[in-house]
Amino acid sequence: MSESDESLRVSDAERDVTLRTLGDHAAVGRLTLDELEERSGQALAAKTRGELAALTSDLPAGASPQGAQGAQARGTGPKRPVRWMVSIMSGSHRRGRFRAVGSINAVAIMGGDEIDLRDAEVEGGELTLNLFAIMGGANIYVPDSVDLDVGGFSLMGGHEEVGRELSPRPGAPLIRIRVYNLMSGATIYRLPPQARGKSLKEARHLAKQAERGQLPAPDDRPLLD
Repeated sequence: MSESDESLRVSDAERDVTLRTLGDHAAVGRLTLDELEERSGQALAAKTRGELAALTSDLPAGASPQGAQGAQARGTGPKRPVRWMVSIMSGSHRRGRFRAVGSINAVAIMGGDEIDLRDAEVEGGELTLNLFAIMGGANIYVPDSVDLDVGGFSLMGGHEEVGRELSPRPGAPLIRIRVYNLMSGATIYRLPPQARGKSLKEARHLAKQAERGQLPAPDDRPLLD
């Protein structure tokens, strides 16, 4: 692309093409959930072709689920996805980069789960997280720009959502969270963009600030509870 082309203004159709491309790369594990949402937000705000091109410059052409499946069949595919998390009178933690395909079942009996989905590779654009707790609980962390669907059933317990309730961006991944509690609880933190790269403690604080409409400026470092 020449310098003159890079400076040309982009249309909504061109932004949509970039969003679909980013979604395709996320679907085969090249982008984490947080990376996808960050780049998608930049694509929606892009004004020139150069800004759009920069968002995919480090990604190979031709991302497709079929290509990823073929690589896996040859023994060169990604690591196995996380399917189960179990904590009995203890704690279970899932952070960092990991594959999430289809669904994850988390069981906590007199224990707790800490599940940070920001660096998950959500293949296929959808994930169902089933939480089962007896005298336990869970903290779940997701970007606030995804399409979040929360449901389930609780007896002598419940769940709460902390953070802003925004309309999901067009084409955002769908995260379904199903909570089944007996004398237990779950907290789902909707994290604003300011929480990218932050610790869980900082991320929780930012989600509370976002809910109150008190997010700090980008250069401000939040005070912790």
